[in-house]
Amino acid sequence: MALQAAETKGGSELSLLVITLLKGVIYQEGDGTLWNTLLRFQARVRDYVAVLGLELMLDESEGYAFLASRPESEEEEKIPRLVARRPLSFPVSLLLALLRKKLAEFDAGGGDTRLILSRNEIVELIRVFLPERSNEAKLMDQIESHLNRIVDLGFLRKLKTTGSTPVGQATVYEVRRILKSFVDAQWLADFDGRLAAYCAQLAGGESHNE
Repeated sequence: MALQAAETKGGSELSLLVITLLKGVIYQEGDGTLWNTLLRFQARVRDYVAVLGLELMLDESEGYAFLASRPESEEEEKIPRLVARRPLSFPVSLLLALLRKKLAEFDAGGGDTRLILSRNEIVELIRVFLPERSNEAKLMDQIESHLNRIVDLGFLRKLKTTGSTPVGQATVYEVRRILKSFVDAQWLADFDGRLAAYCAQLAGGESHNE
């Protein structure tokens, strides 16, 4: 009976882990108990999700885990994807690259492990790469939309602020460290090439307008 109860508990814990991972990311800071359970059951989780064409991406040092689609072989090309690819607009991709670089600079400086940026600081990161617009309010609305998209993707977390925060910086965000798994050095290198072409095109357009 004791063995059966232990097996039942183990099965329920495994189910909870897989269901939670299918819904999104597990963070150590978010649920320490669930995180410790994942560390104990990670081999079983890997075996289970492999049947679904997924693999467990777990970073113990950074404290996060998520599921990703395995590279497709010819035999697996017709298997429906459980984790859908999400096409990103250029401004969102640009913001992700800029935030990733900011995170690398932050880590190189040592100190705190959490990168916190105000809305104004993030706006200034991307503003120089966008065409000048006479309608400042419309530009800010567009940037706000891009930020919300990145929050939905899980790479930024909007933090609560107090009334003592300076005007214009009332909204602050934490750059989630899981961004490092999605934006690696090769991705940045490829994106730098696209960014250079974009800036050249933008400069050409401005010269033509003048």
